[in-house]
Amino acid sequence: MCIRDRHLSHGFGDRAIFQDVSFRLLKGEHIGLIGANGEGKSTFFNIVTGNLMPDEGKIEWAKNVRTGYLDQHTVLKKGMTIGDVLKSAFAWLFELETKMNEICEQLGSADEETMNRMMEELGTIQDTLTMRDFYIIDAKVEEVARALGLLDSGLERDVTDLSGGQRTRILLGKLLLEKPDILLLDEPTNYLDEEHINWLKRYLTEYENAFILISHDIPFLDEVTNIIYHMENQRMERYVGNYADFQRIYEVKKSQLEAAYKKQQQEISQLKDFVARNKARVATRNMAMSRQKKLDKMDVIELAAERPKPEFRFKQGRTPGKYIFETTDFVIGYDEPLSKPLNIALERGQKIALTGANGIGKTTLIRSMMGLVRPISGKCELGENLLIGYFEQESKGDNATTCIEEIWKEFPSFTQYEVRSALAKCGLTTKHIESQVRVLSGGEQAKVRLCKILNRETNVLMLDEPTNHLDVDAKEALKKALQEYRGTLLLICHEPEFYQDIVQEVWDCSKWTTKAI
Repeated sequence: MCIRDRHLSHGFGDRAIFQDVSFRLLKGEHIGLIGANGEGKSTFFNIVTGNLMPDEGKIEWAKNVRTGYLDQHTVLKKGMTIGDVLKSAFAWLFELETKMNEICEQLGSADEETMNRMMEELGTIQDTLTMRDFYIIDAKVEEVARALGLLDSGLERDVTDLSGGQRTRILLGKLLLEKPDILLLDEPTNYLDEEHINWLKRYLTEYENAFILISHDIPFLDEVTNIIYHMENQRMERYVGNYADFQRIYEVKKSQLEAAYKKQQQEISQLKDFVARNKARVATRNMAMSRQKKLDKMDVIELAAERPKPEFRFKQGRTPGKYIFETTDFVIGYDEPLSKPLNIALERGQKIALTGANGIGKTTLIRSMMGLVRPISGKCELGENLLIGYFEQESKGDNATTCIEEIWKEFPSFTQYEVRSALAKCGLTTKHIESQVRVLSGGEQAKVRLCKILNRETNVLMLDEPTNHLDVDAKEALKKALQEYRGTLLLICHEPEFYQDIVQEVWDCSKWTTKAI
């Protein structure tokens, strides 16, 4: 047993996240933690890692268990290189080596009893260093760096020069090199492109230790997990098998529960009817009281309230000119170029996906076209009558406003009913709508940002990784809305199964980049 928690309960204010849940992780289990946005998956991770204390219950750890958590908020300081960060995974082994060297220096002056004790400790340290691959650290670092597309950036590259996606890959690489007894991964595929996702898939499939994985990437979950924990309506249920197995069993259980509920409701109705008709008559009063007792003792089946499913529909604006944009020798970048001179054009009605490794400039390209980032050289001519809906990959800062206030800022003429209705259509409950944006999950925050675009007329959508953090229902709703959208679409996305039925063409940005990624 690696972890056991019992009777955990937690909430924010009057909003309960989960109540009286129990969880266990056995050695070697590959667990997928799933559930809709806002069900408490990341909160559960924060409790497991000790970053958050539960309102009730406790976590029990096995002795000497080493855990590793992919924390995307880890600060990487200026002056640290990619190689420094990756090698820091072995810091504890370098400390052991230092201790081993100190023991070797002291052996010459030690008495026999002390020497025997020191030799025993020395042997233990040497065994640990050998077992943990200490003597091939450089080869290990190079292997993981290559697999995650970091090697070509140069291991001597300063980490502060890198994109957010690249930094996340460095942290993931460090974590995998640490090879902890338990890996805790929260949406690791969000910042990986297809090639690196496939490598991580193979790595986790063969991972000999245990891990807990939060992901909305169903094909990924299916291949790497053997246990599923499903969080829904403040509860947590354990299922043996991968996601496909969970879905099959869950649907059967749901159908059985609904059938039992209908049968019980019918029985309750009959009993109540009998009691109402017979309690006043002397001849049948005892039978009525007997039925009433049965009603009072009955363990009433309750069906979980259905979560609201998002209904996305983009408002169509007026028809723009034939060309959305045309570039002439357009070079993007910041201090140095990220692309070759680009001569590309996007026509009205086209739907294009931008693909390629993180850090090669996909986001910079979109922002440069929109005039949010100054290009290195060249020009980009925007078409006429453009109404652009832009979805940024991440939200900015620690937003203390409520969801209602956030939408009202964008649409001051809306009534409160219209604001609440707009947010509800995006799949947010009343509790979420009245909460501050910063306490929402990543998926719920994404729905608030989508809400702003959905309620404006647009004829061009520029969406930067809109599926990051979104749950299965929200992804399906977004996919349907983009298929029905009659405007122009430029989409950055790392999930082929999402975009392949939406776009007519894929632009591979790796063909334009000046970076070797």
